[in-house]
Amino acid sequence: MANDKDTRRKPDEGPGLEEARLRQQAIGVKLRRMFDDVVNEPVPDEFLEILKRADSKSGGGA
Repeated sequence: MANDKDTRRKPDEGPGLEEARLRQQAIGVKLRRMFDDVVNEPVPDEFLEILKRADSKSGGGA
């Protein structure tokens, strides 16, 4: 009787690998779009004010 492991496809063989790569690529594209949307959002004025206050308390110089 064959073991389940004997009949499974190895990760580096056949069309399964290409399908996995395409899936990973699609996920990457969606994540980049989502991340780009977040990065391009404007910084809220309240947050900018908090940063200004923090800079002034720490000396403000670089």
